[in-house]
Formats: sequence, structure tokens, C-alpha cells
Amino acid sequence: MLKENLEEVERRIQAACCRAGRDRSEVTLIAVSKTKPVEMLQEIYDCGVRDFGENKVQELVDKYEVLPSDIRWHLIGHLQRNKVKYVVDKACLIHSVDSVRLAKAISDEAVKKQCQVKILVEVNVAGEESKFGVSVEDTLLLIEEIAGYPNIRIEGLMTIAPFVENPEDNRQIFRKLKQLSVDIDAKNINNVNVHILSMGMTNDYEVAIEEGATMVRVGTAIFGARNYAQTNVR
Repeated sequence: MLKENLEEVERRIQAACCRAGRDRSEVTLIAVSKTKPVEMLQEIYDCGVRDFGENKVQELVDKYEVLPSDIRWHLIGHLQRNKVKYVVDKACLIHSVDSVRLAKAISDEAVKKQCQVKILVEVNVAGEESKFGVSVEDTLLLIEEIAGYPNIRIEGLMTIAPFVENPEDNRQIFRKLKQLSVDIDAKNINNVNVHILSMGMTNDYEVAIEEGATMVRVGTAIFGARNYAQTNVR
């Protein structure tokens, strides 16, 4: 079942890349495994997936301890400053940095643990009040302020688009984030390389790829609908 789901997602990614004239290697599929038991992750791992996304620090840490060491763990959920110390040396990429205070906390912990942390700045392109993320207008200011912090490196931008029935409705959201990344890149800010665009989820990842996504975060289409009651990862 999971293998077939993954193959279908892979087929759709390939087709979207073809439509956009892009190479498949330009897009990383992140299997969003929040609330899923380790057995399901292992099954997808055995199919060749190495990038997994978790929303909660505790769940990422628990799974990190018991699953293969070559997995690249992505923290894609909101990160509280008091949880930073648990994840800086485990996540290959933190997708959800949206404030100076959070960037400072990550930098401070990274210095303590003597590790380099790659981060994305989360942008609330749609301006939804229910979502985290910095506004499009304030993104450059935030990046300029945190770019000099030690032991962190800004690698790109992330957005969570609105949940819509028709994926086409989010095309402008993705296009706007892509344009923002181009504008920021043109500033040539030290320690900033905006080459990652983390955008697109189960219902709209194909449109996101057509608009330049380099990482798509797909959970439901691979693992099925989430069961929030089943959070035991052991």
C-alpha cells in the first residue's frame, strides 16, 4: 500500500517536472511522517526515501534514536525556543524560522554544541492569521538581521499555502515566494544562499513544482490520513 502510494507521488513529481522543463533531481521529496509509527517510516525508507519531515521536536528526537542514521530529518513545524536545544544537532534543516529571537536561540545552541545549522525562513505569503511565518514585506529585514549570527546558515524560504479545493488557487502563492527568493538572492547578502524553496503539500505539490519548489512536503498522499490518537513512536 505505502509502496504504491509512494510510486504514485513519484510519478506525479516526475510529470510536474516534465511540464515545467525541470530535472527530477531538482526536487527533494520530504515524506511527512508526523504521528506515524516507526514501522511505516521504515517501510518507506526501504523504498529508498531518506528525507523525512516531523512537526514536533519530541517526535523527531524519538524517531531519530530508533531509525537508520542516514535519514535526513527535517523539522517543518513551529519551533519553540525552549525546544531548540533538543533538535539543532539532529535536524538537517529547520524549515520554520520566523523571528530574530528564534534564530538567535538556534545560533546560541549551535555554538554550544559546535554544529552548523541550516535553516529556512518561513514566510506567511497568504497573510493567514492562523499561520506562523514572517510577512513577505518583512522577510528581507529578518534575513539581514540574522544573517550574521554564528553557526547558522540561511538556505532558502518555506511557506505553508492555504488549504484549497483547487490547487491552482495557490499558484500565485508559490510564484510570489519564488519571486521573493530571486529578489533576496540579488542582494548578495553574506552567509545567505536562497536556493531552497520548501513549498507544496499533498494537495498542491504539483503546482508548487511547476512554480519552482525544490522541496515538497508530502504526508497524506504517502502515509494516508493522519491518526492523531496514534502518537506512540516506539
